[in-house]
Amino acid sequence: MTEFRWFTAGESHGKGLTMVVEGVPGGLGISQDVIRADLARRQGGYGRGKRQQIETDVAEITAGVRHGKTMGSPIALWIQNADHDNANWRVRMAVEAVDQEVDPVTLLRPGHADLAGTQKYQYDDVRPILERSSARETASRVAVGAIARALLAEIGVTVHSHTLAVGSVRATVPSVIDWASVDQSPMRCADPAVEAAMIAEVDAAREAQDTIGGVFEVRASGVPIGLGSHVHWDRKLDGRIAQAFMSINAVKGVEIGDAFEGSTLRGSLVQDQILPRQEWTERPWQRASNRAGGLEGGMTNGEDVIVRAAIKPISTVPQRLPTADLRTGEAATSFYERSDTCVVPAAGVIGEAMLAIALATAALEKFGGDHIDEFRRNCEAYLATVGPRDRRD
Repeated sequence: MTEFRWFTAGESHGKGLTMVVEGVPGGLGISQDVIRADLARRQGGYGRGKRQQIETDVAEITAGVRHGKTMGSPIALWIQNADHDNANWRVRMAVEAVDQEVDPVTLLRPGHADLAGTQKYQYDDVRPILERSSARETASRVAVGAIARALLAEIGVTVHSHTLAVGSVRATVPSVIDWASVDQSPMRCADPAVEAAMIAEVDAAREAQDTIGGVFEVRASGVPIGLGSHVHWDRKLDGRIAQAFMSINAVKGVEIGDAFEGSTLRGSLVQDQILPRQEWTERPWQRASNRAGGLEGGMTNGEDVIVRAAIKPISTVPQRLPTADLRTGEAATSFYERSDTCVVPAAGVIGEAMLAIALATAALEKFGGDHIDEFRRNCEAYLATVGPRDRRD
């Protein structure tokens, strides 16, 4: 079984971010420009902070690709942190021991990994925790996700996202989404009628020295039926997707399909009718609706995979919040370096990467192959078997 594995290393203000991706078949076309396009989308969106003006993220491919094609060996990537060039960060985040005093961070920030992390690793300085737990790490995920996206494209799968809500302002989702227009929208919203109201919500939060959250939705189209498994709990694809999304910084809730609305209805009203063959227009086994979000029994059912994630207002709030000091336990106020006001539009791009990674992992498990041609042939051969078990017309 071919396995898509990936690892990231690096800190928010360290020299840079390192990624290693393993299990990608040979012969897959990939370039730094393709990855750069997704990284630029992650850095955009209304409500981002000054860090995005400092960085211009470029993932340099340092291994595993030759002449624009993967070689079947591990792929290594590197994203430099431009912010590290600041003299203060070169000292604070130096790899070697330094001969000068570095002020520790001891003011614990509510909502962050600060308290739990320092207790777990027995640090008397928050810096080692906050550097790795920072959302800066998500740039690595987007780079890895671009490779997963290229792999999925070989079997006709596309992945997109849009902003569904910011604060109390919620979009009405059109039946057909213009994804090019979404990427041109400062809020990455598919409903132009509420875009101005979303921007006003962000502006009001910024004015109040606060942050604001919301909901983003990710959709994958063209997904083959049968990815994932009903056999073991840890191979259920909806479980893997939920874990992938919950691992994104500030995401506190995940919904697949119309899960929350469906929970208020009776069972007869939430099932997706399986259409008879006379009504199929695109492929075998179509549905009259997609309330399940493309997943049943831990497996894809051929419909679009639809995942929504609720992202809390980020915890790095410009206001100095009441807290306690790490070393003394005495009352204090939290420290603040800088932050975004709203990350919902950017979080959607990160969600795309995580869904692409989860689906690419499942696709490689199902179809395997050491070369991309073999992977594609295996998928095509499988799809040729999909349909009624009695093949007679």
